[in-house]
Amino acid sequence: MGYSLKYRRYRSRRPSMHTVTEVRAERNYTLWLRFDDGIEGHVYLGDLVGTQTFGLLSDEDKFRRAAIDPISNAVTWEGDLALDPDALYRDVVSKVQAALH
Repeated sequence: MGYSLKYRRYRSRRPSMHTVTEVRAERNYTLWLRFDDGIEGHVYLGDLVGTQTFGLLSDEDKFRRAAIDPISNAVTWEGDLALDPDALYRDVVSKVQAALH
């Protein structure tokens, strides 16, 4: 997982530049995401799930309940857990770019 996802603040006060339009939680703590500009891809969150803040998501059944907050565009779970859409976007784009090289 990219540095930006594990160590950044997840509750940003600024409006996000990217909007998650679709999210699907998959096996092995992976999210499939689609953004408003058509970019789509997978983000592995296994390392994040191992942290104290996101430990609640270690139950895969709870992890699969990922949703999109309609106001912040963040990927959210019950318990006020949220991931910044811009950090997720950067992670997906970096993987897409790496695959092209």
